[in-house]
Amino acid sequence: MAEPQPTNGTKNPYDPTVFEGPQIRKKRDVPDGLWMRCPGCESMLYRKTVAENLEVCPECEHHFRVGGRLRVQQLADPDSFEERFAEIAPADPLEFKWSGKRYADRLKAEQDKSGNTEAILTGIAYIKGRRVALAVMDGDFLMGSMGSVLGEKLSLLIEEATRSSLPLVVVCMSGGARMHEGALSLMQMGKTSAALARFDDGGGLYIAVLTDPTTGGTTASFAMLGDVILSEPGALIGFAGQRVIANTIKSELPEGFQRAEFLMDKGFVDRIVPRKELRSEIAQLIDYLKP
Repeated sequence: MAEPQPTNGTKNPYDPTVFEGPQIRKKRDVPDGLWMRCPGCESMLYRKTVAENLEVCPECEHHFRVGGRLRVQQLADPDSFEERFAEIAPADPLEFKWSGKRYADRLKAEQDKSGNTEAILTGIAYIKGRRVALAVMDGDFLMGSMGSVLGEKLSLLIEEATRSSLPLVVVCMSGGARMHEGALSLMQMGKTSAALARFDDGGGLYIAVLTDPTTGGTTASFAMLGDVILSEPGALIGFAGQRVIANTIKSELPEGFQRAEFLMDKGFVDRIVPRKELRSEIAQLIDYLKP
């Protein structure tokens, strides 16, 4: 049987040497970092949508951890934050080393990564028009661990708030005391607590905001000394780790142990406030409670 021949000068569709097959459009590359998975509901989320929602999952309201600079942007009125004590930087008094690594080198790396000198930002800001002394701990810097300079900067801010009769707002996020500074780090628990006692004697209003995580020496000192203690939903709040506690008491821990909702039920937290409502909540508390 003879093959049919094209009559209009086109290529013979039956000729295997000229058949090109269906045209397949080349798949476009998807840039990395556009999507993220929520650890709460496991939904795939468009990163820009999460950012516009203050780093909160729009599906399940899971609150992602945020760094210090972003936290200031979310909380303070635009361009109102005036940083204080940024020139105070940590040293390496113990010349601490572990696994061949130097603490001084780690500090430099953390400073380059975060753009901050320490794991806390301190300054004066406005929150919905209310002037406050604001401290924000930065989990991007050595997991917000409390060292000598963190305690010094916070104490200096508390003293400025006392002199200027400003309400004090501290956003806590910490992995605990910084082992690299030994007892010098632990001393900051008493130092900041004493500064807060003087602030309270002067009639100051202190609002503590606990975020995920708030643990260790931070929890055992200034984080739990607020006149009002707020928390973001689901925040991990505690002193020792759950495994340490469970192994010590030889008992299974209750469901939700060390989460904000559990602590509020036990009377350790006054209110759980979603991130998008935090600015309004703080402004209202200042209006109601400021002498």
